[in-house]
Amino acid sequence: MSPVEDMTALLRWTALLWVVNGVRFAGGMAVNDRKENTCPLLVLEETRFTDTTSEPQELTGFDLTGKFLLRKGPDTEDRPLFRLGSRPLIKLSELVFPDGLPNEYSLVATFRLRKTTKKDRWYLWQIFDKTGSNQVSLVVDGAKKVVEFSTKGLLKNSLYYMFKSRDLQALFDRQWHTLGIAVQTSIISVYLDCKLIERRLTEERSSMDMKGRTLITTRTQDGRPVDIELQEIFIFCDADIAERMNCCEIPGSKCSSLDGPNGTALPTVTSYLPRMLTQPVLPTGDGCQCTAVKGDQGLPGLPGSKGEKGDKVRISFLLPALDTGLTS
Repeated sequence: MSPVEDMTALLRWTALLWVVNGVRFAGGMAVNDRKENTCPLLVLEETRFTDTTSEPQELTGFDLTGKFLLRKGPDTEDRPLFRLGSRPLIKLSELVFPDGLPNEYSLVATFRLRKTTKKDRWYLWQIFDKTGSNQVSLVVDGAKKVVEFSTKGLLKNSLYYMFKSRDLQALFDRQWHTLGIAVQTSIISVYLDCKLIERRLTEERSSMDMKGRTLITTRTQDGRPVDIELQEIFIFCDADIAERMNCCEIPGSKCSSLDGPNGTALPTVTSYLPRMLTQPVLPTGDGCQCTAVKGDQGLPGLPGSKGEKGDKVRISFLLPALDTGLTS
């Protein structure tokens, strides 16, 4: 091959590589743009967060009660209840999450169990593919008083985590509660009434297949809606939202202020880290500042044990006029 032919071939390969790289770069930009636009905007009251400011909260995510077109029932504490009905609450995942979900997100749900269902096992949320294989799910088990989270690992293996802290048992007392879960790259965190309850390290997760279906508030036994009182189910495209929310709007809450004594926002849970990720978290502080009530004075304690006898010391003074109060 002559030098001219070599140069021509080189130019052709250079042009081809430029086109290929250009297409790959453009494709990469499109993927990034889709990722940034995965979640639509949500509008919530500023008082829902511990770090309230004068600026409106710009959030992205999904209101699942709206996505599933749940009918509103009577208001409770100025907030509506949703009727779950008797039909299966299941939809095509592409209709619920048109552009998928990001790798990190939060789920926050406020509900109350009924007497007849407090021991049921049910999906608060599940996504499964077109073959029926679970992609991600959050299960509430009333009989065991635990919360279970499962998802797919990078090798398509099943990742399963059971949260069974004693602090979770309040979820089953038939009162209003807010359950939250924060899914981060390597950590799964569970919150109850805006308190961090437990954290687990997790393996790397695979992306979710949105070609199947999504369901909410469904019994595992027969696929029918669970009989609960529901106020909200949100999925936020930010893993920090579950930590930032306060629970002052839960019916029965006695919050008096969202700020600390100096008018500053109360510290979030991360200010108390690090903690043992595989152990239940000790109570630190509510998401909201609640009124303290001083209790009655306790009974006097028992007398202490008698001390040991000390050594004798003789003290003499050079000033006889000084009355020492001692006798020789």
